[in-house]
Amino acid sequence: MKNIKTLGDLKKTNYTPKSIKEELRSNLLVALKNKTKIFDGILGYDDTVIPDVERAILSQHNILFLGLRGQAKTKMARLMVNLLDDYIPVVKGSELNDDPLQPISNYAKNLIAEKGDDTPIGWMHKSERYIEKLATPDVSVADLIGDVDPIKAANLRLDYSDEKVIHFGLIPRAHRCIFVVNELPDLQARIQVSLFNILQEGDIQIRGFKLRMDLDVNFIFTANPEDYTNRGSIITPLKDRIASQILTHYPGDRDSAKLITKQEANISPSQAEKVQLFEIYHDILEQISIEARDHMLIDEKSGVSVRLSITAYENLFSAAERRMLITDEENTVIRMTDMWGIIPSITGKLELNYEGELEGPYNVAIELIDEAIKEVFVDLFSDPNDEEQRNVYAPILAWFADGHNLVLENDSTQKAFQESLEIIPGLKRLAKTVSPVSDRETYALMELIVHGLAVMGSIERNIYDHNIDFSDPLNDVFPEDLFSDN
Repeated sequence: MKNIKTLGDLKKTNYTPKSIKEELRSNLLVALKNKTKIFDGILGYDDTVIPDVERAILSQHNILFLGLRGQAKTKMARLMVNLLDDYIPVVKGSELNDDPLQPISNYAKNLIAEKGDDTPIGWMHKSERYIEKLATPDVSVADLIGDVDPIKAANLRLDYSDEKVIHFGLIPRAHRCIFVVNELPDLQARIQVSLFNILQEGDIQIRGFKLRMDLDVNFIFTANPEDYTNRGSIITPLKDRIASQILTHYPGDRDSAKLITKQEANISPSQAEKVQLFEIYHDILEQISIEARDHMLIDEKSGVSVRLSITAYENLFSAAERRMLITDEENTVIRMTDMWGIIPSITGKLELNYEGELEGPYNVAIELIDEAIKEVFVDLFSDPNDEEQRNVYAPILAWFADGHNLVLENDSTQKAFQESLEIIPGLKRLAKTVSPVSDRETYALMELIVHGLAVMGSIERNIYDHNIDFSDPLNDVFPEDLFSDN
């Protein structure tokens, strides 16, 4: 088909014009029948969002994705391009992507009237048929719909009453395309009103011109529920004209969240080769986001984006890589002490409430890490606060009670790190009850036990710039010199 260069040649083929919604529908029918995955890379939505999207496409609806930040709303919209035909014919030179057999612009109509079957046509790839606009308060009707262009009128020596002086906005130029408006509530109400006719009737009005242009656009809108009260709202008549409103959500479980993070994180090949991450620490990282979404110091309306986990994952690898380079080691494993390197990824992703602001973002981040450690620790080991289970930790707690301290340096070598943990009696034996796959994982579990005991209140932990110090909580209450002869 791409070899066809004129309208006459196109008429000799079996090409039949169809709307973009019909195009999306017909291609989805084929994809569903052939079990082809359209929304590749979208995880956790197989039983919720994706079926809703497919039903909306089959119903030939415009769509509103409603959900908190970081819920793949825009990514879903972009993947809908996969349901378009590879190429469509357009009248060559048309700024409105006119179909040669169903032109809507004066330019295309006049060109066809003049040249007939010799009208030149071009071919538009599906990747060119996606247009995205971020809604901001300064977006105007002229940006979206169009306006009279006085410069064009002057250059062409045309009167303002001539339609040729019109400069078309983004939506007319999205004829036969997917048009996405991100953060719809940020559009001023009067701008939202300008979309009424386009959504319902498919036509546009520019200034005083009586235009009847049957635009063929598939609209996708995204919005955050927070926006309805904090920044703006989607006016009711516009919501009424958007046929399908689809609710998005965060990953439903920790395993799904881990898959998303691994897929989206930018880990360099050298990091992946030289830095090892055990699943227990990835569990802790994902648990941080889970804890944050229900935390009393964080504004629940703003949500906690999956980008927190993704950027924290990247920082976690970088923290271990930096330590590896400092200690001149060839490879390393991620430790609990590296977790403090992800704090910048946490503090920038949280919207704190009033109490949270008083606490401070750094302290809230530490609290989230501790809550995540506690959750994963109790999943793997028994609760040290349970009287029946306390004897499991007796040798470890007795060592601290004897006045010993454990100091874990942030940038210690693997050998020094292991030697620091080995001096605690019973620690390695307890770690091995989880069946670690390697010696290095054993030491990772040993470190987790120490941190777990600290966050559960069995031992004390002090975080300094260069190290973390663990001791018995009574050491500060009854210092050794209190009972000395002097």
